Amino acid sequence: MKTISCFVLIVCLAIGSATPVAKNIQCHDSSEETKDVSLPEILMTTVEMIEYHGYPAEEYEVQTDDGYVLKLHRIPHGKSGRSLRREQKVVFLQHGLLCSSADWVMMGPKEGLAFILADAGYDVWMGNARGNTYSKKHISLSTNDAKFWDFSWDEMGKHDLPAEIDFVLQHTGKSDLFYAGHSMGTTMFYVMCAERPEYNAKIRAQFSLAPVAFMSRVQTPLRLLAPFIDEIDWVMKMLGVNEFMPHSDLLDMIGLALCKDGAITQALCSDVLFLISGFDSKELNRTALPIITAHTPAGASTKTIVHYVQEINSGKFRQYDYGRSGNEEKYGSSSPPEYDLSKITAPMYFHYGQNDLLANVEDVEILYRTMPGTQGKFEVPFEKFNHLDFLWAIDAPDLLYYKMVGLMARH
Repeated sequence: MKTISCFVLIVCLAIGSATPVAKNIQCHDSSEETKDVSLPEILMTTVEMIEYHGYPAEEYEVQTDDGYVLKLHRIPHGKSGRSLRREQKVVFLQHGLLCSSADWVMMGPKEGLAFILADAGYDVWMGNARGNTYSKKHISLSTNDAKFWDFSWDEMGKHDLPAEIDFVLQHTGKSDLFYAGHSMGTTMFYVMCAERPEYNAKIRAQFSLAPVAFMSRVQTPLRLLAPFIDEIDWVMKMLGVNEFMPHSDLLDMIGLALCKDGAITQALCSDVLFLISGFDSKELNRTALPIITAHTPAGASTKTIVHYVQEINSGKFRQYDYGRSGNEEKYGSSSPPEYDLSKITAPMYFHYGQNDLLANVEDVEILYRTMPGTQGKFEVPFEKFNHLDFLWAIDAPDLLYYKMVGLMARH
C-alpha cells in the first residue's frame, strides 16, 4: 500500500507541476459528470464558502513593497450580527505550504477555525501568500516570467506579512492583532519578526500550529529529496519549472473521481496525506477529501520547496543558499546568514503533535527554547495528531481550537 501511495504522490506531483493554472479567483467551470451537488464547496472560492454558510465575507487586495498583489479574506463577525464593541479584537490567520485561505473555512462552521473565531467575537482576517491561487498578480511581472517565481518563504516573511498586517491594522484602526499560523505560516512569522523586529509590537499574541523552522529531524519524503536538492534545483531551472503544484481543474476532477465516498481508490487519497503528514485515520473526514483536493494544492514557487529542503540538509534556520559564489555576491559570506531568533519577542504559544512528520517534537523544543517571547508549549492531547490535523481533524475544535480561544482571552 505504501508503494502504491508513493506512486500516486509522484503522479500528483507531476500533474500538479505540469498543468497550467485554470482558475484564479473565479469559480471554474466543470462538466456535469464531475460535479457533486452534495459537496458544493468543491466549486466555491473562499468568499463563496464563507457566504454559503451564512457568514459575512469580504475580499481585499494588498500590494507588497516589491510589487506583488495579494488577496486578503475576512469574516468581520459571526452569524449573530456585527459587533458594536470597540474592543473587538482582530485575528490574522496564515496558511501553510501549498495552501490558501480556504484551509480555515473548507471544513465548515463546526470545524473551521475561522468560523469558530468569528463566532467567539473576533474580526477574522486570512492571508494568501504570493504565488498561491489567490495571489498571482504583480504590478509589472506575469506568472509566465521566471522572475515572478523567484521567491521563497523568506520574501513572504519580509514583504507579504508586513504588507498584510499593516493593511489590516490600518483598516480596523487597531494597534495590534492576534496571529495564528500553520506550518509555513509559522516560518513566515519567524522571518518577519527576526528581520523586521518592529513588527513584534504589532502582535498581541502569536499561535504557532505545527511550528516549522529547524527541520533536521523531518521524516517525510522531503528527506529523500534532500541529498539531491542541488541537482533537482538545477534540472527544474533548466526545464523552466518555476511553479510547484499549481491549482488546476484537472486536479479537481482527479480528486473528485478518486477521493469521493464509495470510490475504491479513496484509501489511496488518505494514504497520500498520511505519507506526508503522519498516519491518523481516526481524525480524517474522508467525506471531505474531494473538498480538500479541490482547494489543495494551491500552488507555490519551486524555490520555496528548495528552501525547505536546504533547511533539512543544514539543520539550521537560515536564508536561502545560493551556493558559495552566489552567497558571496548576495550576503558577502560563503554561507547564508541565520535568522536571529533572539529578536522575536512577541508573546508566542506553541501547539504541536507527537505524530507530526514535518514538525518534529525535538525540533519544536529547540525552537521554543531559542525565542524569548514564548509563553507556553502545548502538545495536542491525541497521540496520532498529525501535521494536517491542525487544519482538518474532526476533533480539532475540542483538541486545539477552543484551547486557543481560551489563551486569546488572557490577552
